[in-house]
Amino acid sequence: MDTPSFKIYTSTAQLPDTWDKVAQENVFLQTHYLKVLENSAPTNMECFYIGIFEKAELIGVALAQYLNLNKLESFGERDRCLKTYVRNFVFKNFASHVLFLGNNMITGQNGYEFIKTIDYKDISDLLLECANAITQYFKEQKIKIHIVSFKDFYQHCAEELKKHQFTNIYEFNTQPNMIFELQKNWQKQEDYIAAFSKKYRDQYKRSHKKAAGITTKELSWEEITQQEERIYELYHHVAKNAPFNTFFLAKNHFSTFKKQCGDRFKLVGYFLDEKLVGFHTLLLNGTVLETYFLGYDDQIQKEKMLYLNMLYNMTKFGIENQFEKIIFGRTALEIKSSIGAKPILMSGFIYHTNKWVNKFMAKIFPQLEPTLVWQQRHPFKEN
Repeated sequence: MDTPSFKIYTSTAQLPDTWDKVAQENVFLQTHYLKVLENSAPTNMECFYIGIFEKAELIGVALAQYLNLNKLESFGERDRCLKTYVRNFVFKNFASHVLFLGNNMITGQNGYEFIKTIDYKDISDLLLECANAITQYFKEQKIKIHIVSFKDFYQHCAEELKKHQFTNIYEFNTQPNMIFELQKNWQKQEDYIAAFSKKYRDQYKRSHKKAAGITTKELSWEEITQQEERIYELYHHVAKNAPFNTFFLAKNHFSTFKKQCGDRFKLVGYFLDEKLVGFHTLLLNGTVLETYFLGYDDQIQKEKMLYLNMLYNMTKFGIENQFEKIIFGRTALEIKSSIGAKPILMSGFIYHTNKWVNKFMAKIFPQLEPTLVWQQRHPFKEN
């Protein structure tokens, strides 16, 4: 096979006609999703779309994202301690210009897709060459990229990349991706609840009872547009109280998503006395159900166990619509494991463009990553 070449695009209007055919296995690389990013990306993000060619044929597609952390209002306000202040200082002064090969807005291996088998040596070469090309693009604009990160690889893929160009790049494992493999014999929610041990059946009943008075409704594009301010307020409350953030969504993100993706994007509102008090979102990705961003009123969430009820409702949707698995992503690992999701370790690779700083990446990085202690729950009866 000829060595693959690549071309970097800065607009979805420039993409080759066969792009979606190549990206057909992953909705997060298809043009309707890329247009969501283009039209409503976080204000500190710039996206690049990478076409990979064998001679003149498009055989692969990839995504890169540049983040300017100087534009960020907050890195996350939940953890106020010396380590957090040190981390924020370091990011502002030595790591504010970050390039991701992959999608920093979601969890999972969504950075690239090929329509034919590609050798991992070629993949590792291409990823590094693309990173260098985009770094050079910014250098010409007098912007120095500090950090380059290759995001979210399953363990098999990470092991293969390390045999080639990634062998000397620092590998990191952050919080695992919580994935729920749905049982084929679950046809309805009752089948799922019946599989719980008594303790977790009681948890389900208690949360269901607590949610009395809450009504749910899938919102249309018009309704999302009408509720845009409130939706963003609820999202923003959750986002800024996360332990660490590198972006905040644009205010028009959810309405743009609905307009571009239609029925493949679901936004479900939670109402109390006809007032929107929470929402969750889902994206239908073939046989996989992807959970996306959510938001809630903190007081109502505590009173009504809103977050746990959202997890049960997302699972119900996955079962009733015959999805094979649900990607619940990072964060809230313990409560996600209590509804059946299991942790899947994912790797990333990262380097600093300053060679002296990069030498100490193995010492620096663990100090910047918020530490997490959690207990995995096992909610199902043993066979």
